[in-house]
Amino acid sequence: MAGHFITFEGGEGAGKSTQIARLKSFLESRGKTVVVTREPGGSPGAEKIRQLLLSGEARDLGPRGEAMLFAAARADHVDTTIKPALTRGDWVLCDRYADSTRVYQGEAGVDGAYLKLLETAAVAGVYPDLTLLIDVPAEIGLSRVAVRSKTDDSGGPDRFEGEAMKVHQRRRKMFLELAREEAHRFAVIDGSKDLDQVEGAIQEAVLETFPEDLQGISKAGTVTEAAS
Repeated sequence: MAGHFITFEGGEGAGKSTQIARLKSFLESRGKTVVVTREPGGSPGAEKIRQLLLSGEARDLGPRGEAMLFAAARADHVDTTIKPALTRGDWVLCDRYADSTRVYQGEAGVDGAYLKLLETAAVAGVYPDLTLLIDVPAEIGLSRVAVRSKTDDSGGPDRFEGEAMKVHQRRRKMFLELAREEAHRFAVIDGSKDLDQVEGAIQEAVLETFPEDLQGISKAGTVTEAAS
């Protein structure tokens, strides 16, 4: 496909939404068409499933049942939003994708082989060109969630944000292990730094991954002279 697919991963409160918006602005200022989406959700059908999952209404299905719902939402998301955008040549920035299912449902005890089967069926061969793992200690991430819930209309921590600290710590470890195992597509970003530093690190990773598409652009976003 002609477009580029970048996913953002990380624990709760990692700052993915903020950095996705900043990367979108960076790419658009360079003339790129950018589609921002999220999981669970990103398409009408998947958004309905998102409500079930994040509200906790699907908890009684157990981790395997939730994994199936994530896969159903992902399949609709890929078919309806992601694949058409990539076919058009757009850049797709997605807040969470299959790696989150590997980590969240994997931490909950769902067999890895079962999750892989669901993933293969759901993504239909659509995998990210680059995955940006914004890594923060669980304590920092959850403190951000607590502050955010007081200033927005989210109604407080969702089904997954409200888990015990040890669960969040295990998820962080699993994300980092996954990044080491698939280092060819992962860039680990220190999300505990200030917003501008995180943004700079993300831009650097994107420029290194797509040099031909962003040729002549420095990390700071200024145009440089092409080598003669």
